Amino acid sequence: MGILQLIILIFFLIPITTSSFSCLNLQSSLNSVTVPDQNSSFKEIITGLANDAVTVNWMKRIRREIHENPELAFEEFATSAVIRRELDQLGVGYRWPVAGTGVVAAIGSGSKPFVALRADMDALPIQEMVEWEHKSKVEGKMHACGHDAHVTMLLGAAKILQEIRDALQGTVILIFQPAEERGVGAKAMIQEGVLENVEAIFGIHAVLDYPTGTVGARPGEFLAGCGGFRAKISGRGGHASGPQHSIDPILAVSTSVVSLQNIVSRERDPLDPQVVSVAMIHGGTAFNVIPDAATIGGTFRAFSKKSFYAVRERIEEVIKAQAAVHRCSAEIDFSGMGQPTIPPTINDERIYEHARQVSMQIVGEENTKTSPLCMGSEDFAFYLEKVAGSFLFVGMRNDKAGFVHPPHSPYYVLDEEVLPIGAAIHAAFALSYLSDSSNNSH
Repeated sequence: MGILQLIILIFFLIPITTSSFSCLNLQSSLNSVTVPDQNSSFKEIITGLANDAVTVNWMKRIRREIHENPELAFEEFATSAVIRRELDQLGVGYRWPVAGTGVVAAIGSGSKPFVALRADMDALPIQEMVEWEHKSKVEGKMHACGHDAHVTMLLGAAKILQEIRDALQGTVILIFQPAEERGVGAKAMIQEGVLENVEAIFGIHAVLDYPTGTVGARPGEFLAGCGGFRAKISGRGGHASGPQHSIDPILAVSTSVVSLQNIVSRERDPLDPQVVSVAMIHGGTAFNVIPDAATIGGTFRAFSKKSFYAVRERIEEVIKAQAAVHRCSAEIDFSGMGQPTIPPTINDERIYEHARQVSMQIVGEENTKTSPLCMGSEDFAFYLEKVAGSFLFVGMRNDKAGFVHPPHSPYYVLDEEVLPIGAAIHAAFALSYLSDSSNNSH
């Protein structure tokens, strides 16, 4: 065991919540990695490795390569090839293909405890409108949600962890996941056993909510669960001049839309945020013909599982009841529309606190925030249904540079200064978790 690994191991025998770690601003870049002295903290070691000029340039090159070649869900073959190429060069073993295009790597002892880090890989069907040297080369596709950065940060963490692998008191599993934007990638990876033996998982998402160098999360309910619905209401068509000879599905659809709005405004606790939105109505082809059927579709969101599934149940009850009132029938589908039901993202309080302490050491206490609830959804929630874990927002807004456009915008630009921050937090979380878990089991 080298001196670097020995010093890290000594420092992680101290609980991470102690005050023995000095807060050093991550923004101060270390141009080279030097062997630390006995007064160095784990944070200085991790950030030193993350901010090494060669490593930073390496991460930027990877992120730009992936950004130029965006791939949609389950089409991430070139992205997967980049990941495998870099893991090969690092000497990190991996399994591939997993769920079609996914990659699962492992660093450490190969034995328990196991902790997982996850990054999503897929892009969006958006035409990039930003003119820059590394603009998307694929017509109609763009990394407009930061997944190119997520992959890069996890590769950066792999580089750090591989350099200090002798200090790892267990095994780190690196999950490079396809198809997050479709909400199905995590489930596919779980079905292929990526969580086997894993006792904790951690994930990161770059966000515009915070400036670069600031992070945020919250214990418990964090991101909303998301579900879609489509309802076909059937009646009997006829000429619009004689509605008495028809059973009008347009009327049933109209009253259903209005009644659905009452679920949140009149039935739910206003202190428990929920959303029901009808965003699609289709019915009829002529102004003077009552159609046989009409269709509505929309989305619903809530933060607790109880509220989420209660809202879903009421949507079905309301639509069927309104259809019956108007002598129609209703068929409701909650599984189609290309968007599966995603449960709420609920951070385990113990893992959240561990991630918070790690974040404080990397970016400072003043830059570690408690996030408000977020109505966005993430299929990372499926991992959290299986094992304890936590999800973290990593800020990348840079007002001076004009990095202010929201995710899923064709003008989205990511501040690459976030790359070493995410890599450092990933690596520090895994390293410290394994140390604490091993110490607690002794």
